[in-house]
Amino acid sequence: MMEKIGINILIGLMLTMISVPPILFLFWYFKDKNQSQHSILRNFPLLGRVRYLLEMLGPEFRQYLFDGDDEGRPFSRTDFSNIVIQGKYLKTVIGFGSKRDFDKPGLYIKNSMFPKQKEEMKVDTLPKISTKRYVGTEGLFSRTEHLEKVEVSPWTLPDEDAIIIGPDCKIPWKVKGPVGMSAMSYGALGENAISSLSHGLGMATGSWVHTGEGGLAPYHTEGGGDVIMQIGSGIFGVRNVDGTFSWEKFKEKAKNPQVACFEIKLAQGAKIRGGHVEGSKVNEEIASIRGVEPWKTVDSPNRHKQFNDLPSLFDFIERLRDEGGKPVGIKIVMGGSDSADELAEFMSSTGQGPDFITVDGGEGGSGATYQEMADSMGMPIKSGIIYCDNALRKFGVRKKVKLFASGKLFSPDKIAIALASGADLVNIARGMMISVGCIGAQKCHTNKCPVGVATTDADHQKALVVDEKKWRVLNYIITLRNGLHSLAAASGIDSYTQFDRSHIVYKDHFGKVTGLEKLFPYPDA
Repeated sequence: MMEKIGINILIGLMLTMISVPPILFLFWYFKDKNQSQHSILRNFPLLGRVRYLLEMLGPEFRQYLFDGDDEGRPFSRTDFSNIVIQGKYLKTVIGFGSKRDFDKPGLYIKNSMFPKQKEEMKVDTLPKISTKRYVGTEGLFSRTEHLEKVEVSPWTLPDEDAIIIGPDCKIPWKVKGPVGMSAMSYGALGENAISSLSHGLGMATGSWVHTGEGGLAPYHTEGGGDVIMQIGSGIFGVRNVDGTFSWEKFKEKAKNPQVACFEIKLAQGAKIRGGHVEGSKVNEEIASIRGVEPWKTVDSPNRHKQFNDLPSLFDFIERLRDEGGKPVGIKIVMGGSDSADELAEFMSSTGQGPDFITVDGGEGGSGATYQEMADSMGMPIKSGIIYCDNALRKFGVRKKVKLFASGKLFSPDKIAIALASGADLVNIARGMMISVGCIGAQKCHTNKCPVGVATTDADHQKALVVDEKKWRVLNYIITLRNGLHSLAAASGIDSYTQFDRSHIVYKDHFGKVTGLEKLFPYPDA
C-alpha cells in the first residue's frame, strides 16, 4: 500500500515537471549550478529541487500517511482523533478493541469485583446542559453533517463534595469539576480560540479558564465562568509603565467577580524560564493588555523581581491574598524527588504558603518553546505530581494546599491516574487546543497557524468560528467528566475524589504487576 502511494506521488511530481516550460528548467539549472548556498543544488540542480520538495512535504506525509496511529509525537493520530470525536459527537465508544500495546510496560487502573451502580455515585446529573453535536455523514465530497441540539448531564460534584481552594480567604474558590483550561495567554492563542474556550467552559459549569501569563483579556471572561489569572515574571496586566508591579491594577483585577484566584508562575514544563511571544503576534490590543510595546518580541525575565527566596515569596503571597481577598497559588516544575521538600518544610515551619500548587510536567507546552529545554529539563508529570504530593505529606501540610496537575492529561484514564497519584484537579492545554481545531501543524510560534488557533493574524483566524467550536469545547469537557466517573465506578469508589495510589498498578515488560503505593509509598508525616 505504501509503495503504491509513493509511486503515485513520484508520478505526480513527474507530471508536474513535464508541464513546466523547458526555459524555466534551464533557468533553475544555471541559477542553482552557480549558487554557493546549497551543496546538493550546486551538484544536482534539478534532482536537488525534488529532494527539497519532498523534505518540505515530509512532516505532512509522515503525519497523515506513514506514521502509525500511535507513533506521532507529541500527539499521535489516535490522540487527535479521540479528542475530536469527543468534541464533535459526544462519543468515546470504539469497536474491535484497544490499540494499546499491552506487551509494553505501563500503568493500569484497578477494577473492582463489585463496581458502583450509577445511582450510588456522588455526582450531579441535573440540571441538564444544552449543547450541540454533529449528526449525519462526512465524506470527502458530500458532507451532510449538521449540528443537532441535545441535553447532557454536567457530571459535576455535589455541593458537599466540592473542592474548596483557600477556605480561609475572604472569597474562597469552590470547584465542582475536575478539569479546566491550562495556562494559555491571549497572544499565544488568538481571540477566537480564547473566546471559544471561554464560552465552552462557561457553559459546562464547574470548570475554569486560565489566562496564562499574558494578563486578563476580555475574551477570557466572555463565557461567564471562573478564571484563574496568572502572574508571570513579566507581571503583564498588573505592571506600571516602568515595568514595576502595580498594586492598584492588581486590586482592580481582584474586584472582577469572575477572577476566582491568582497563580504566580515560577516555572512551566515547556520552558523553565520566562515566556516568549514573537513580535508578529503582539498587536495593539495585546500590547495594551500586557503593558508592552506593540509588534515587538516579548521575553519575560527568567524569574520574578518581586521576590528571590522562599521568605520573600511567602510575603508576596500573603500580601496578594490580603489585598485581593482571593486564593493565591504557585506554578512549579519538579526537578527531582526532593524539589518540593524545602517549600513544604518552610510551609510547615511558618504556617504560611500558597493555597494551591500547580505542578507542570516537563512534557507540557502549547505554544513556542526552546528545544533544549523541552526535551530534557523538568520531570514529567507522572513523577512530578507524586514527589510533590510526598513532600507535602512528609511535612504535614498536604491538607492545607490543593494540587493541580498538567502535562498531556487529555483523556479520562490519564486524568484518573494523575488524581490517584496525588492531584486534586487537572489543567489541560493542548487537548483544549485540539478541541477548537488544532491539527498539530507545529507553527504555534510563527503566527501562521493554518487553523486560526495559535495566531493573532486576522486572515488565519477566519478559519476558527467561535459559534461552532464552543460546542466542541463543551462536549469535550462533558465526555471527560463522564468518562472519569465511569472509571471511578468501575474501580469501586463513588467519586473521582477518592482515587489514590492503591487504585493504580504498574505492569513491567515481564508481566509482573506492582501497586503504585508500593512503588511510591506514602511517607509518614
